[in-house]
Amino acid sequence: MAQLLTKGAPAPDFTLHVTPDQTLSLNEFAGRRVVLAFYPADWSPVCGDQMSLYNHILPEFRRHGAELLGISVDGVWCHQAFARDRKLHFALLSDFEPKGAVARSYGAYREAEGVSERALFIIDEKGVVAWSYRSPIAVNPGADGCA
Repeated sequence: MAQLLTKGAPAPDFTLHVTPDQTLSLNEFAGRRVVLAFYPADWSPVCGDQMSLYNHILPEFRRHGAELLGISVDGVWCHQAFARDRKLHFALLSDFEPKGAVARSYGAYREAEGVSERALFIIDEKGVVAWSYRSPIAVNPGADGCA
């Protein structure tokens, strides 16, 4: 199992697709807090519950001045259908090609399964990891540590 980036590590910048023709980069949030929620797959039951929970408490993230970004290896079309079905109001980023490259840079990729770990990172205003956590893949980590 790869070692997650820990507190004090510089957060690797990335640019990922949000839609087929739009990308989003971590550096666009310079000076703001960001919560990165890596998760295995859009349509798995645990992932669906986890992302729905984060959507429900999204005002709490924003009250703390944090932007929430979901990241998995699913493609943008899958993300769009999932976000629409779950009525999500935060960006889902596609770490699709090269598959898992961003997850790997954060130590949050499961080589054997070809999916992201269920891992959370809080990136501070300076672009440094302020907190990280890996949950067992079948367990919804909730939001106590990051909200």
